[in-house]
Amino acid sequence: MNGSPGEAATDGGAVASDPADGTLRARHIRSFVLRQGRITQAQQRAYDALLPAFGVAYAQAPIDPVGIFGRRAPLIVEIGFGMGEGTAQIAAAHPENDYIGIEVHNPGVGSLLDKIGRGGLTNVRIVQHDAVEVMRDTVRADSLAGVHVFFPDPWHKKRHHKRRLLQPPFVALLASRIAPGGYLHVATDWEDYAVQILAVLGAEPLLENTVDRYAPRPGYRPLTRFEQRGVRLGHEVFDLVFRRR
Repeated sequence: MNGSPGEAATDGGAVASDPADGTLRARHIRSFVLRQGRITQAQQRAYDALLPAFGVAYAQAPIDPVGIFGRRAPLIVEIGFGMGEGTAQIAAAHPENDYIGIEVHNPGVGSLLDKIGRGGLTNVRIVQHDAVEVMRDTVRADSLAGVHVFFPDPWHKKRHHKRRLLQPPFVALLASRIAPGGYLHVATDWEDYAVQILAVLGAEPLLENTVDRYAPRPGYRPLTRFEQRGVRLGHEVFDLVFRRR
């Protein structure tokens, strides 16, 4: 990539049936725990008012980006957008791209919807569902310009490492959904997780690293308040940017 997301074309094609699909169906361990969390009044208002317009219901059928967005544009998926701060900034800075954010927690969904409403963003949609199932069941093969996975839960205790999202079967699935020339961008501030991710991505035949190891932070990824707080505490952030062969 040349420091800008969404350079790959977005072609159609049926939802793929590949070895990763079967593995994920048989051994899918959720990488998240649903917590109640506190939702603010503003987030709840946005959730109630805007989810019907900007939400995409999960179904075991291919998503039609043209039908959702009303145009044909590079499509980028963000997995686990948290409170949506970075998602909204990226979408506002790149109106030429369309973005689908996947998140399971109500406060985060409400927060991003609030930002969509306040910013007048028209190029963002939200799927509130398990990302593994969304990518497996609804995203067409070779259709995405890019995938963002920013600060996934590190599940830092060793006995919980099996819950980490970026395992070989899921990475293989992600790679199959990205169009040739598209990219997968992961960021984490946990070094041991970064080492594991680098090994897993490096072993995926459909992907190639854009640099020798870790990439400089691309200009399109903003520094969120979460990341700024971590940097102040001395946490190093590792960006990994791989290209689909």
